[in-house]
Amino acid sequence: MGYQGVILGYSKEIVLNPNEKLAVDETGSTHYSDRCYEAVEEWKQGTLETLRMVGSGDFLAVKLTGAGPIAVDAMRARWPMPEVMVKAVDEICAATKEQGSRLWLDAEQQILQRGLDDWAIDIMRKHNCENTPLIYNTIQGYLKESKANLDHHITMAAQEGWSLGIKLVRGAYIEHEVRSLIHDTKEETDQSYDLIADTLICQKLPEEAKHLQFPSAALFLATHNAASAANAIATHQGLLHTKQPTIPLECGQIQGMADELGCELVHNYEQALARSSMFNVTVPKAFKCMAWGSVAECMGYLHRRAIENRGAVERTHHMADALRKEVWRRIFARISVDKI
Repeated sequence: MGYQGVILGYSKEIVLNPNEKLAVDETGSTHYSDRCYEAVEEWKQGTLETLRMVGSGDFLAVKLTGAGPIAVDAMRARWPMPEVMVKAVDEICAATKEQGSRLWLDAEQQILQRGLDDWAIDIMRKHNCENTPLIYNTIQGYLKESKANLDHHITMAAQEGWSLGIKLVRGAYIEHEVRSLIHDTKEETDQSYDLIADTLICQKLPEEAKHLQFPSAALFLATHNAASAANAIATHQGLLHTKQPTIPLECGQIQGMADELGCELVHNYEQALARSSMFNVTVPKAFKCMAWGSVAECMGYLHRRAIENRGAVERTHHMADALRKEVWRRIFARISVDKI
């Protein structure tokens, strides 16, 4: 289809009720059956099978909640990653590096996200030892604390000397979140998203890290919003053309959503490729993201996409208006020609 890469994810996951409590016994400790440990192994094997379906330069999307209660309980309590999870994640990261692919950690509900961010920093600290990040963490622009979360990631990477990979999304758990954690309006979410993208592209250090050098970093812009994509790409291209420092930028959309934006990105890349050698192309590559699994495993993913597509239906109105105006323009142009 012309896309420069794919993202493939294994859809197995767990969605929580924010009011549920951690599963512990009366002593305050957590005990797990052999079946819980088998769930981690099954998730690891499914994730490795997913990795084998993609190629060099592609992304593996990893959903840590798919590993089951051992991962979910520890993430929710902000405990260190359990040893069984550490071994599984290390094996997945090593296989991803060996294959020449990359990996991102998908976002979770806010009840889990703080714990996930702790783990993501630990994973990047261990595996992002080169200038080009192997591991990306996901930041959700619709959360009010997303900019502060980004600043924390930048500061830690700058202080400790590892490369930072960020996938930026608007957010997908709005029906499962505490509403007060999310920006009040769509306009505020758009501003938050664009601010985070601009901070990374322009390499803006947080105030507490002004004395440090901006870390090696890369941004994957996951968006179905044409305005956000255009703003980020224009800023990125402007910096490159004036030989100012910036970071690698790539873009992507979910398969079957915002295909008009994806096709535009593909077209722009192909035009740039025709004008230059492959190694000099600075236009962001375009990716498509897909998930796979059993029907049961995919239900959570499909439900969130259905919610997201409500906005997609609204976005088609401007396309219909544009087509309508173009039809009338051609009709009146034809009438004018006939009169002449």
